[in-house]
Amino acid sequence: TGKVCISSVWPCPVFILFYFSQVFNAKTAEVISQHQVEIKQSFPKEGWVEEDPKEIMQSVHECIENTCEKLSQLKVDISRVKAVGVTNQRETTLVWDRATGEPLYNAIVWLDLRTQSTVERLIKKAPGENKNHLKHLTGLPISTYFSAVKLRWLLDNVDEVREAVRTGRALFGTVDSWIIWNLTGGRSGGVHATDVSNASRTMLFNIHSMEWDPELCRYFDIPMEILPDVRSSSEVYGWMKSGKLAGVPISGCLGDQSAALVGQMCFEEGQAKNTYGTGCFLLQNTGCKPVMSNHGLLTTVAYKLGRHMPCCYALEGSVAIAGAVVQWLKNNMGMVQTSSEIEKLAAEVGTSHGCYFVPAFSGLYAPYWEPSARGIICGLTQFTNKKHLAFAALEAVCFQTREILDAMNQDSGVPLTQLRVDGGMTANRLLMQLQADILCIPVVRPTMSETTALGAAVAAGAAEGVDVWSLSPGHLPLIKSETFQPQINPEESDFRFSRWKKAVQKAMNWETMETCSTSEGMELQLSLVHSEFTD
Repeated sequence: TGKVCISSVWPCPVFILFYFSQVFNAKTAEVISQHQVEIKQSFPKEGWVEEDPKEIMQSVHECIENTCEKLSQLKVDISRVKAVGVTNQRETTLVWDRATGEPLYNAIVWLDLRTQSTVERLIKKAPGENKNHLKHLTGLPISTYFSAVKLRWLLDNVDEVREAVRTGRALFGTVDSWIIWNLTGGRSGGVHATDVSNASRTMLFNIHSMEWDPELCRYFDIPMEILPDVRSSSEVYGWMKSGKLAGVPISGCLGDQSAALVGQMCFEEGQAKNTYGTGCFLLQNTGCKPVMSNHGLLTTVAYKLGRHMPCCYALEGSVAIAGAVVQWLKNNMGMVQTSSEIEKLAAEVGTSHGCYFVPAFSGLYAPYWEPSARGIICGLTQFTNKKHLAFAALEAVCFQTREILDAMNQDSGVPLTQLRVDGGMTANRLLMQLQADILCIPVVRPTMSETTALGAAVAAGAAEGVDVWSLSPGHLPLIKSETFQPQINPEESDFRFSRWKKAVQKAMNWETMETCSTSEGMELQLSLVHSEFTD
């Protein structure tokens, strides 16, 4: 979801985030006030996930108005607001008409699976049908995850998009670009731009030259003229054109996971954070040199905090389903009325009793990148009940994180000694303890979990010309945190993890089998299932 942070200089700089709005004290990084507006997602077909671009902007304007009102109630003079920063889900893709300002289709959300056939077609034209054919330029495998394949689908399937491209009226962007273009004037001179962290998730951006790449655009057959300008993550993009913040500069832009890395103050090489939201995203700062993974991780641009500052890179492991598994148990299975009840259910048994849950609802991301996988639950007995399933669901989030951390340790050569965590799921204390147990290292949770908002605020406040936040080591705020220490021995952790990996193998290749309508065909399918999924 798109988020915007706003800074003020009285009584000291403060910052605000939306769709989930937060006001920060820039000296202490403590939350002063907050406001939230929910965005609906629609699911037109199996595997399709969309958002309404107009609803996105409506929520942005609503959050600005409500946040400014709350600041007034706190006796903060709105005229002292100094800067706006934006953070967003990175790969969610939009195309709109520059002349009318109208979106040409709904936003296609990052975990949408409609592009699977597009991905297969693109991989087939790669030498050796290698999904990593473009990795040396992008740091990414060819996958449904990234923006270029979503844009390719729009060009192939939506007449309005094709016509707007043909007539030179189409603009492409991720959610940050859509928000910035609208807030800076839209069709009346709006700034069409993005930052390096968002650009690096499109598969059209060369992470070495730090530019849109003609070779990549030719590969996906995407015209370069529809792409936004690429800026650093911390500089003045433009100015708010209307509303209570008219004239305030937009000076920060970071993809959500990069924003969380900045918000966790992971500015040193080797530092890492994991964000627990709908999905799970573990990033490790690798410094000014990109590290190419040999173990299924992504190489991505972490941030570039100023036009004249060096670019920093990260290794990233992405998990499609984390918090979404709790929502599935609540909404689809009716196990609980609220998400917080999952922790209580799981704590009552304290074990999965041999039950293992692989929530591969959208295939598996890192380190497998296997879209054919589907969710399974293994090890059920007559004794298994919903409490064990709740525990197994929480464990699944932790096991997926361990798979990524193991791959990251192998790629970097330097084992991580602690993991910083953030995001909504970190409020679940049982989950945090399970994570420490399964990783066998301490897990450090800040008292303020929404570090994504803080990272956007830091980028906005540190921009040249704004200068209300210093990034020098001695001036960074000390964020209060709680540490969860491992409480089980490594042997038990390894045993549980090995059973999880066995379950993962059974989840693979579900979508490769063809359904036959004849009785003979059904016999063949059953035989295939037996040979594929039994030891």
